[in-house]
Amino acid sequence: MGMFDTVGNEKTNLKRNANTLQKLKRMRTALSHCEPDRVPISDFFWGSFIKRWRKDLELPDDANPYYYYDLDWIVTVPNMDPFIRSFETLKEDSEEVVVKTGFGAILRKKFSSPMPEFVDFETDTIEKLEALEFDDPFDRRRYFEAGDNQIAGVGDGFERNSPPWVETVKSLHPDFPVFGSIIECNECLTRLIGPENNMLWIGMHPDRMGKVINRIGQFYLNCAKAQIDAAGGLLDGFVIWGDVAYRNNMFFSPDYWRAYFKPWVKAIAEYAHSKGLMVIYHGCGNVSKILEDYIKIGIDAMNPLEAKADLDAVELRQQYGHRLGICGNSNIQIWETGDKELIRREVLGKLSAAQGGGYIFQSDHSVASNVSGQTYDYIVKLVREHGRYPLNF
Repeated sequence: MGMFDTVGNEKTNLKRNANTLQKLKRMRTALSHCEPDRVPISDFFWGSFIKRWRKDLELPDDANPYYYYDLDWIVTVPNMDPFIRSFETLKEDSEEVVVKTGFGAILRKKFSSPMPEFVDFETDTIEKLEALEFDDPFDRRRYFEAGDNQIAGVGDGFERNSPPWVETVKSLHPDFPVFGSIIECNECLTRLIGPENNMLWIGMHPDRMGKVINRIGQFYLNCAKAQIDAAGGLLDGFVIWGDVAYRNNMFFSPDYWRAYFKPWVKAIAEYAHSKGLMVIYHGCGNVSKILEDYIKIGIDAMNPLEAKADLDAVELRQQYGHRLGICGNSNIQIWETGDKELIRREVLGKLSAAQGGGYIFQSDHSVASNVSGQTYDYIVKLVREHGRYPLNF
């Protein structure tokens, strides 16, 4: 038994029906680069999209796209804040809230805007960064207790006192293949010191920042171990979140990434695999310069492979064959047009990359309110109709 025994003791009470087991088989088969019964489909949905989707399709207030469409996998997010503490409210009125989080980040969330704004950072010098001592990655509060945390609480919505992560996992386990998740080092630094300081300090102090990155990497490797243990066998997969690129290129040199960031991604992926979990890496932007590295690490699928960053699933399949698992890449900007013929060509074109397996259908990032409920409904029906093996369209 692991250090957290309670969930493991309850696992036998969380029965899965034949449909859920079929979804799990579908995911594992696809990520083994074999052809399941049909192409798996899921996505990441903004709260603003879900509200529009309910309104557009005249659905009840509690309707959920994961359940409504019986999607094939879902990801969960524990408390990954370096410091376990409640939000410090600096300002709040009917239009916005400004808080300091467990990353020491000061965030402004305007309720009318889709995403929050980073205003300032508690850690504003490299000396302060080097002196930080993060809270225990094995602290039970991260996994078993409700509380504020930045990643779950401050995004396209604003939520205080997020529910206990383990309770979320247990609630989803009977119905979906459930993935845990962890951020990697650069994703932490973006929230901890901001992208400008991060890139500036890497350029000015590469060795000093390398030592910091290694400390952060060990912290999140330990968080991953603690999270997987806390789940007590209820996870089927693991997502590693980490943006290291923008539309045209990487934020720093591939060699620097390989020296300091890659080893920790590799360690997390290897640990998750040792526990029998599928591993999906989510990294935005044009990551083409290091795709071969992710393949060698053993990542089961890359996500989101943004079309807007000139990545194309069909071309990637031709280039890398079935060494690369693909999760995403359907152009959300085409979805936003609502043009059924354009959307049909986009969906069927990307489905052609699913020949031989190795493909999960999703958008090339996430589904926001620019996409209508009717459009997403149409996309799911297209994938379900034309994504059955053997593919023939």
